[in-house]
Amino acid sequence: MKMTKKLILATVMFPIALGTASAFAAGKDDHKRSAMERCQPGPVLNPKIMKRLELTDAQKEQFKALRNANRTEMKAKMDARDKRMNDLLMADTFDKDKAEAMVKEAQNNRVQRQVDRLENQFKMLSILTPAQKEKLMEFEKKHQQKCGEMMHHGKGDRK
Repeated sequence: MKMTKKLILATVMFPIALGTASAFAAGKDDHKRSAMERCQPGPVLNPKIMKRLELTDAQKEQFKALRNANRTEMKAKMDARDKRMNDLLMADTFDKDKAEAMVKEAQNNRVQRQVDRLENQFKMLSILTPAQKEKLMEFEKKHQQKCGEMMHHGKGDRK
């Protein structure tokens, strides 16, 4: 009887252990973004790239101030949206007109967020010197080439 229980337990635990191991094998942050998301066009100023651009202390402070200003503004907008959403959902009756207005507002906000993102990228790039911008564009060109190879890898094998 004990042997049967052990065998059943081992049969159940083995696939779970393999699934857990494969989830961790992908590496840090690989699960968060697809290849398509990692290969979006346009210069990316992530911490790794910023380090390679050799920013001055003044530039680092400007970037930090810009990030903090955007974070505070976005948090206030998100908190207000969340409050309106909770008010709508916790009301005694469902207000379809308010719900439709919120959906339309969300659609309009999506366009505005894209414009804001472009404006923010412009502000960040304006902090860089011409030499740093040139270096960034070289990094971007290499990144896009790598992404092109990654995106087209194996397409000829499909039927």
